[in-house]
Amino acid sequence: MLSIIEAAGWPIWFIIAASVAALAIIIERFWSLRTALVAPRDLLPATIREFQAKGVTQELLNRLQQGPLVGRIFAAALANEKSPREAIRDSIEDAGRAVTLELERFLNTLGTIATVSTLMGLFGTIVGMIEIFGSQSPTGGGNPAQLAHGISVALYNTLFGIGVAIPAVIFYRHFRNRVDVLVVEMESQAIRLVEILHGERRA
Repeated sequence: MLSIIEAAGWPIWFIIAASVAALAIIIERFWSLRTALVAPRDLLPATIREFQAKGVTQELLNRLQQGPLVGRIFAAALANEKSPREAIRDSIEDAGRAVTLELERFLNTLGTIATVSTLMGLFGTIVGMIEIFGSQSPTGGGNPAQLAHGISVALYNTLFGIGVAIPAVIFYRHFRNRVDVLVVEMESQAIRLVEILHGERRA
């Protein structure tokens, strides 16, 4: 592996750095976008039971704020339980926007890496082409070693750039879809909670 990196020349280090950053983001998002951390199914029934038994308490609000992300939306709704329905919806939307931003954290960076890594591969290709042309002497001769190194730089950087871009795009799309699914689930649970607060349904 080290020999390949040496053959690819110094431009490859930019692509390696991008690949490490992309891998870190992918692992972090896989961990952070789990349903258990964002919108567990059992949180809403437990919240409803406690609300119906004790009403809105500071302990309940604090626990929701510190728990799964959807709990922040529940806390916003419960904190405004005596307000009109529109006021509760506004508070839920405000909390929902903040939660959505949390869900989308690092995704723009991953999308940027997917785009830029291809350009970095192209940059390395151009550096390799410059070395190839630089290996030619005015008399028509050339330096075979420099020619071979230029070809290696051009090809390896193209390969590694595309190799980083493809999985980055795939996981970017996957996480975007995952965020959309979680947002819809949280909206559904929040609507159910609002209906219960206004007595439109019991559970």
